[in-house]
Amino acid sequence: MRTDNESTVSEFILLGLPIRAEDQGMYSALFLAMYLTTVLGNLLIILLIRLDSHLHTPMYFFLSHLAFTDISFSSVTAPKMLVNMLTHSQKISYTGCVSQVYFFAIFADLDSFLLTSMAYDMYVAICHPLHYSQTMSQTLCILLVFVSWALSIANALVHTLLLAHLSHFRDNTIPHYFCDLSALLKLSRSDTTINELVILILGNVVITLPFICVLVSYGHIGVTILKTPSIKGICKALSTCGSHLCVVSLYYGAIIGLYFVPSSNNTNDKDAIVAVMYTVVTPMLNPFIYSLRNRDMKGALRNILGRRLCS
Repeated sequence: MRTDNESTVSEFILLGLPIRAEDQGMYSALFLAMYLTTVLGNLLIILLIRLDSHLHTPMYFFLSHLAFTDISFSSVTAPKMLVNMLTHSQKISYTGCVSQVYFFAIFADLDSFLLTSMAYDMYVAICHPLHYSQTMSQTLCILLVFVSWALSIANALVHTLLLAHLSHFRDNTIPHYFCDLSALLKLSRSDTTINELVILILGNVVITLPFICVLVSYGHIGVTILKTPSIKGICKALSTCGSHLCVVSLYYGAIIGLYFVPSSNNTNDKDAIVAVMYTVVTPMLNPFIYSLRNRDMKGALRNILGRRLCS
């Protein structure tokens, strides 16, 4: 970093996770295994949905996009974190840092919108089963995914452009394992009031509003389930939304823990650890949740494996 009256940063230093130097090798192997599990598990979901015609439904259409998003979301931060841990280098260029902020925002927002679309799909399937085929048409599904991408890209672009104007920083040390937008704003010498206001407004649009929609959808689903007279019908409804509810709990639980739980003295360490939960752990667990709890996915895997063995 070059220091004069105003400090211009050409690179940042990522302090990484609060891990002792002697444990770096063990944790790097653990995170590498988790990242490979994330990539391979979600690729398997995409492959199964593409190859099995029984899975060509709205729910699995959204799930395939969620799997792709999880791979991308984890890939924004995990590879750089692993390289830094293995090479003992903590540097990241200014361009690489801004790019990381941009793509992190895109896939974090996309996760939120896709989970909301899936919640709406289950609401229609359980609360209005007779109108499901008509309501959840292919056109609507494609439109929901397109709007999700468009809003995510637009939101990320706004934050990135505003960040790019903050070219002067008091320090270039980021107490995180990736370029977190809030951490970068704290380092800026410039007035960040507009940035913080935009984060508040757009954050409500891309995180809070979708979360409310998910809660409303599950509220209606819960009421419908309670009105179901048969135990078999209740079990079927719960099995339909169980996997999605687990993923929603993991995703929004980590965000609530990061942004809404009161901070302790070790705020930076807590932020980094919680961020690992929704950037590494949750994308890794999604394939297990959807495959172990879903008979359709397990059936598709058996069918494809059976066809390959027979051939």
